[in-house]
Amino acid sequence: MKVKDERALVTGGAGFIGSHLVDKLVDMGCEVVVLDNLSNATTEYIQDHLDSARIEFVKGDVRDFETVESCLEDSSLVFHFAAQYDVRKSVSDPIYDFDVNVNGMINVLEAMRKKDVLNIVFASSGGTLYGLADAIPTPETYPPQPISPYGASKAGSEMYISAYCACYGLCGVSLRYANIIGPRSVHGVIFDFYQKLKNNPKSLEILGDGKQKKSYTDVSDCVDASLYVTEKAENGFNIFNIGSEEWVTVNYIAKLVINELKLADVEFSYTGGEQGWIGDVHLMLLSISKLKDLGWKPKMHIDESIRKYVKWLVGKYGRV
Repeated sequence: MKVKDERALVTGGAGFIGSHLVDKLVDMGCEVVVLDNLSNATTEYIQDHLDSARIEFVKGDVRDFETVESCLEDSSLVFHFAAQYDVRKSVSDPIYDFDVNVNGMINVLEAMRKKDVLNIVFASSGGTLYGLADAIPTPETYPPQPISPYGASKAGSEMYISAYCACYGLCGVSLRYANIIGPRSVHGVIFDFYQKLKNNPKSLEILGDGKQKKSYTDVSDCVDASLYVTEKAENGFNIFNIGSEEWVTVNYIAKLVINELKLADVEFSYTGGEQGWIGDVHLMLLSISKLKDLGWKPKMHIDESIRKYVKWLVGKYGRV
């Protein structure tokens, strides 16, 4: 799948991973159209590209078919990153989660079919799609067993891409991400710890028992790997785990964050249970053998990524 110098639509391109992806695509000489409803973001991280007229921005929703269709004019490639991304919200409001994630996907695929755009790259999810996998590290061949509506929406979206590839000749790439961390992220365990410690630097509540163990990947590695496998994708439907071979406990992350913030005598409290919340996949490590066999491997270690992210949080939101 060719990326360099192409015209690409990036849904959710003002968000965390999406804005980093836009940066890379611009560097690769792509014409980029960003579609984002700004429900979870602003144009802050793509503003320089807007000011220099290097990208086009459309404020709109992937559930609006006509808007999606208009954004695809003259495009050859779609990066579908727009989503309802909160697992807990998917549990409390599964209908909304389905509407954004699955109906939004159908709109994108149908607009592509109508406009004869044949290439799509989808931001899927590793942990939430595989669920409580018996095989760890978990390979792409492991059957999806989601334990949250969010995970189900990602699995369902993948099945629709697979069907469109088979029926209409699309080339699809599904990127099953580990937990992605780094600058511009405003959700997840590290952001949660930072906010709690900013409110009270002497106490930290940890959801669950702190023994949850998961894989985390720096956003720079995430985008680099995503584009690497996209350019190597074959015709039809392709699936790749995107992650690292490192996994750490929540307690480990808490101690590293506290150390980076130069805090002392922080008292931990726990809400209890293996899961931090309903739908939480408390053990997750993706196999990246397929990714490594293609010639790619992560560049950043987890400790380095966490420290970099905490430094960014402090610079953005202030010291604790």
